Amino acid sequence: MKNFDEALIQYSPMISAIIRKLHIYRDYDAFRQVGKIALWQACQRFDESKGDFTPFAFRSIHGAMLDELKKESRFSSRFAVTENEAFEWISDDRIEDGLPEWLDAQLFSESEYVLLDDLFVKGKSLSELAVSSCISLSGMKKRRERVLKKVKATIASSTLK
Repeated sequence: MKNFDEALIQYSPMISAIIRKLHIYRDYDAFRQVGKIALWQACQRFDESKGDFTPFAFRSIHGAMLDELKKESRFSSRFAVTENEAFEWISDDRIEDGLPEWLDAQLFSESEYVLLDDLFVKGKSLSELAVSSCISLSGMKKRRERVLKKVKATIASSTLK
């Protein structure tokens, strides 16, 4: 697709149909926006030599909305609103405020310690960290692997003492 505005006009009914098909009954505007973003991304990625645009757009929009539903489901499983609309958030007990005390920052470089903090305390994804560090996703996976090997070695050496 060359022009996104034309595609948006043409495929807006498809976005609405997918919202109905997935039985989305709240946050219509947010899901409509997710559909528009997915349509824009589909317009950017589409290769005419591989087939028609319509099925590609449908799968892209449908997949993006399913991803958003999964994110909401994960969020709602971790957080709950208490009674009387007090809006006190109860988080998952496994989430801590920082890295454990036994994980001595002196054994790790500053970048390794920050990586551990970002991954396991702040809950950032590898793709987010790769973008913020300006490296590839595979490079970030390698960094994580090296740091986790170092953590395992630290654990193994502390249990042998």
